[in-house]
This record gives sequence, C-alpha cells and structure tokens, in this order.
Amino acid sequence: MDLKTYVTLDATDMAALIRKKETTPQELLELSFQQLEKVNPELNAITSARKEKVLEEAKNVNVENSPFAGVPLLLKNISQAVKGEPLTSGAKLLKTMTAEHDSHFIKKLRDAGFLFMGHTNTPEFGLKNITEPETHGATRNPWNTDYSPGGSSGGSAAAIASGIVPMAGASDGGGSIRIPASFTGLFGLKPTRGRTPVGPGVGRQWQGASIDFALSRSVRDSAAMLDILQTVQPEAAFQTPLFPGSYKEAMQHLFEKPLKIAYSTKSPVGTPVSEGAKTAVAKTVKWLEKQGHIIEEVDNGVDGIQLMKDYFLMNSGEISMVVAQLEKAIGREVTADDVEIETWVLNQAGKSVSAAEFSASLASWDTAAAQMAKLHETYDFYVTPASAFTAPEVGELTFDKKMQEQLRTQINEIDKQEQQSLIYDMFLPSLTYTPFTQLANLTGQPGISVPVYLSEQGLPLGVQVMASKGGEHRLLQLAHQLEQSDIWIGMQGNPMFE
Repeated sequence: MDLKTYVTLDATDMAALIRKKETTPQELLELSFQQLEKVNPELNAITSARKEKVLEEAKNVNVENSPFAGVPLLLKNISQAVKGEPLTSGAKLLKTMTAEHDSHFIKKLRDAGFLFMGHTNTPEFGLKNITEPETHGATRNPWNTDYSPGGSSGGSAAAIASGIVPMAGASDGGGSIRIPASFTGLFGLKPTRGRTPVGPGVGRQWQGASIDFALSRSVRDSAAMLDILQTVQPEAAFQTPLFPGSYKEAMQHLFEKPLKIAYSTKSPVGTPVSEGAKTAVAKTVKWLEKQGHIIEEVDNGVDGIQLMKDYFLMNSGEISMVVAQLEKAIGREVTADDVEIETWVLNQAGKSVSAAEFSASLASWDTAAAQMAKLHETYDFYVTPASAFTAPEVGELTFDKKMQEQLRTQINEIDKQEQQSLIYDMFLPSLTYTPFTQLANLTGQPGISVPVYLSEQGLPLGVQVMASKGGEHRLLQLAHQLEQSDIWIGMQGNPMFE
C-alpha cells in the first residue's frame, strides 16, 4: 500500500484489509507515521508519539476477535490516559505528568484492537474552542494553515483532516467535538450524557457536560465506535440505557415516515451569524424537504445568555477545584505565572462562588433540558449551524500580554457578580464563533456536526443536528443519508487530499 491510498481509507476499511490479509498493522502504522512526519511539523497536531512501543505492540495483535484490530489511533491529551504516557491536558503545570493507569475509555479502545500512536494537542484543561496552549504551541488547520482547527479537540481534528489517522479520540464539554468537526470538514458526534466510559476515579466530568468520544471522517466509523464504547458503568454519576442493537446497522435503515424537523439560524446569545452559516443550514433544510420531511423554523425557548452564564459559573467552580488539587499535589500555591489567563480568571472567580450559586447554575441546565424535551415531543430533530463562522485565524482568539495583565489585575478588584460578568466578556469573542454547541452539553442530548458547506475562502463549516436523549441511532441514520448526498463535502477541496 502506498501513502496516497492510505490517507483515503477510513478505519472500517483498514480493519477489513487487515482481516483479509491485504495489509498488516505494521504497514498501516508505518504509513501513518510517514504521514505524521510529513505534515506535523507544519500542523503541530501531535504532542507525543510512541512509535517504537506501538510497533512492538502491533506484533501481538489478534486480528480475529476485535473489530478494529491493528488500526492506528491517536488520543486526546486530556482524560484519555494510557499508563506511562504523557498526559499534560495542555497545562503548563502538568507538562511532565504521565498517566498512572489506563482510563476506562482506553481499556475499551484497547479491547477493540486499536493501536495507540500517541496524543494530540489540546488547549489548557480543554477550556477553549481553539488549540493554542502555551506549553505545546498552536495547532493549525490542514485546509489552510493560517487558520485554527478549533478546540478543544483541535489536535485530533487536524490529525484526521491531514490523513495521519482516519479517526482519533476526542471529548466534548461545550462543543469540543462538533466545533473542530465544523472547522475541518469532519463528522463529529457528541453522544448522550452517560453513554461512554469515565474514570477511574471520575464519576462525572464538568458535572456531566463533558463526554469522551471520537472524531472521524466517515459516519460508519463513528457508529462502530459507539457500538464499542456504549456502556452502563456502575460507578458513573450518569447512565443511559444501552441501545438494543448495532448503531452501525441502525444507521443504514431508512426513516419509516417523514420527520418533523425544527431549525434556527439565530444565535442563542444574540451574536452575529455569518451568511455562510445561514447558507449551510438553508442548504441542509432544502435537502431535507426534498426527502419529504416537514421543516419549521422554531425558537426553542431556552434563555441562551443565562444558560451560558451558568455554564461559565460551573467552569469557574470546576477550575478552582482543579487548582486546589494541583496545589495539594505540588505543595504550594498556584500563581498566575503557572497557568494561562483563562484558567487563572476562572480559578479566582470560582473561589467566590457559593454552594447555593453553584447548585442554582446546575438547576438551570435542568430547566433547559425540560424545554428541549418538550420541543422534541413535536420535532424529531433540531437543526442549527455547528459554528456561526468558519475557523478563526491562528492567534485571533488568544489574548496579547497587555490584555492578559489587565484581566489578571481586574479579576481581583471586583465583586463576585462582576467577576462572572468579566468571565462572560472574556469568552465572548470565542463564543461569537461557536454559540450553538453548548446547549447539547448542558441538556445531555446527543448532537452531530455534518460537513455540508465550503466557503469561498475554501474553509468548511458544519451544520449541527440535535436529537432527544438516547437518539444517537436516529442522528446516525440522518448523517449516513447526508453522507451519500451531493451536499456532503467531506475532504473535497482539502489540499492535504489532492
């Protein structure tokens, strides 16, 4: 097999070729590392590689009993822990940290036969929708390296969209799968809360907002991955009933009757939405109407601004907890120089948040969940842009030194209500790019980003579709049909695949 062929294959193709003895795990790994060495110096998608170890592991792959035996996979450098390997979470304080054990998520992937090549870049503690950590540097978009691939799973997105691997580990706490999928022309699924493994030692992630999964180029790869990863985990705080069947098989079924589908192109926080994003939704709506579905423009009734304020309040509390744990581990106070500005501001504000305020913020998530559950009594899907704009330029959403110093000073000179307002304003430039994805994280619903639009500048933009909890199989059905349509762009126009 040559490199030109390798980069066109999805993970399902690779596994089939291995089983038929038309290739070997070693050959696929060598080609994957060849592509990595070719493109990563420019993209900076990978933070650590384990070439010698994984090539040795490939010698002992049992290709008969595991669905993805011998297929190369990259993992996200946060929460996806492989024993003995670096796991820095993009953080300066953790730059020398290695994992003490495999996570439950990794154990499932190992049982499926994947071979772990290393870890991908992520912003510090996964807090941003771009991937530009001070520790590892900025990751760049394979479609145009002047632009970001998004975040926080930006390294994984860049690795897939440049052909290094067909699929990579990712996580999504506010859009971190769907945002980079939108910016890089990939398929991104955020499963229902409680669907995939957490821990050990972690029963909830960001109070249930965050979930580990993957990014992929093909719908069938994500469907097969969900078959592997879905679980009912006794120690987890959140659980959802197992889907009784195969997602990979279910995605191939046609809908039994026309669907009723709601859509909106209005930003939930009142920020601008590009004409490109509106066109992407209109294009998708037109296609859905041609399939016989009933489409209506609908306001979901959720107070998006208040919901984001409550999301950021949770973030501040969570980061204060993380910093307190780090201080205990290192035996000293964490200073402003130890962490990036977003971490510092959230930590300082989190110290002022009362237990009552934290609980009230979570209660608002439940209110939004009830409103969306009511909407889904009438509508099968809710369609929006996945992002309001195509990808930002590298550096555009990173604060300069003067602004960082201003934020450091200001956060300690104001009361706690003003601190939360400052956090909202601090994240507003980023939120303007990606205001649509957080809703599914806070309600616990599944959502997807599908690549259906390419701007005049040659940058992709995705459309988001949300379903009621437990409705991943229906989202995969829809995505599979879109994938076979003429509006799916995939990697068409990506210079890495020309």
